[in-house]
Amino acid sequence: MNSSTVICLLCACAIISNAAAFFVSKSSSSQAHFHFKEQRLTTTCHAQFSTAGMWNRGLNFGKGDFKFYDSFDSFMSVFPDEDKAAYPELFTLPKGVYEVGLAKPLGIVFEEVQAGKGVFVQDLVEGGNAQAQGVIQPGHLLVGITATKIVGAKFERRLIPARNFDFDTVVGAIASNDERWNCYNVVMMFERPDQADSKQVDEFLEFFEPPFDNPWKQRQ
Repeated sequence: MNSSTVICLLCACAIISNAAAFFVSKSSSSQAHFHFKEQRLTTTCHAQFSTAGMWNRGLNFGKGDFKFYDSFDSFMSVFPDEDKAAYPELFTLPKGVYEVGLAKPLGIVFEEVQAGKGVFVQDLVEGGNAQAQGVIQPGHLLVGITATKIVGAKFERRLIPARNFDFDTVVGAIASNDERWNCYNVVMMFERPDQADSKQVDEFLEFFEPPFDNPWKQRQ
C-alpha cells in the first residue's frame, strides 16, 4: 500500500464529543457516519432460531436486555439453558474468530479488501492500543463491530456483521462508540483467514443482523 494513502484521521464529527484518532487508508474527506443499507435476510439461522425478541422498535427502542453489547459472553448470557443446548453453535465463536474490545484510538491501519467491500488489518501502529493488546495481527479480517444507533433521546449499541462494510461505514461505526453513550471501547470480531471457514463464520454472524424493518436499517 502506498504510504501516502495512510493518514491519521481525527474524528471531530457531530456524532462524537471527543476527538478519536485512528489510522485509516482513505481520503481525509471521509466523515464518521453510520447507516445500514437495507438488506432483507432469509437465512437458515433466522428460520430456526427466532431473533425477534432481540430487536426493539417504536417506544421499546433502547430498552431490554439486548440494548447494549459489551461482549459476546455477556450478550448471550440472557438466553435460557434450553436454547444453549438446542443451538450450541450460536453460543460459541466459530473456529478462527476472536473478539476484542479496544479503547480509542485503536491503533489499527485498516485497508479495504476490495473497493467498497470489507476491510482487513493492514498494519498496527507501533505502541498503539491494538499492538499493546497483542492479539490482532496484520491480515486478519474485520467481520463484526459494535455501533451505536440513536433514535430521539434513546440509543442502543449492537454488534453488527461487518464483512461487507465499506471503509467509510467502518469509520462511522468506530466513531459512534462514544463515551456520551457509555461506550468506552470498540468491540470487534476478527477472522483469521488461515484458520476460519468464511461460510461458517457468515452463517454465525447472521444471528446479529438487524431485521429489515428495524430502526437499525432505517435512516433517522
